[in-house]
Amino acid sequence: MNNTGCAPTRAPHRPSALLVSAIVALATVAACDSGTGLNKDNGPYAPGVNLKQDAVDGVEVGNRLMTAGEYELATQAYARAALEHGLTPEIMVGMGTANLGLGRLGQSEDMLRRAVAAAPDWPEAWNNLGVVLMERGKTAEAEQIFRKAYALDNGESDSIRDNLRLALAKTENPDNTVGQNQEFKLVQRGGSDYLIRETP
Repeated sequence: MNNTGCAPTRAPHRPSALLVSAIVALATVAACDSGTGLNKDNGPYAPGVNLKQDAVDGVEVGNRLMTAGEYELATQAYARAALEHGLTPEIMVGMGTANLGLGRLGQSEDMLRRAVAAAPDWPEAWNNLGVVLMERGKTAEAEQIFRKAYALDNGESDSIRDNLRLALAKTENPDNTVGQNQEFKLVQRGGSDYLIRETP
């Protein structure tokens, strides 16, 4: 007892750090249950696959990957499309062009020759075959292929016309270095064109 005759006073009780952590955890769980926090509907996990939505066509996926320079992924997309649609001329052109991007010139030429045999009136396919032949050093044949593509296209594609012009210049003067900095353009159905970038 102290001099006043009262019981000794105690220091006010402070909650421990463990108790505070437990209270915060319970509050978080309560928030999740009330719909204001993370739960199964708006949680951090990716949403499931919507099976009702139509899948993007494999040929379109392959074409987009080609434009992005992802040639290996493009060949895989075209292969999946071939399982669904069969080996159509459009898929053969896509696979042949992707193989060109990967430096597989023999496979590219074979696939593009099959494409033009299956669709002999398709100027884009002939154009892309001409590009592969130029890459393989078959300049004279490439010139004839570009002529055919240009005729089938009625001269409407600037890319095909430019490719023919470059091939003619190379045929007339193989030692001419004027066009060395210019590249041949590949063409997709619909008229869009792009250049093949060498894969690392």
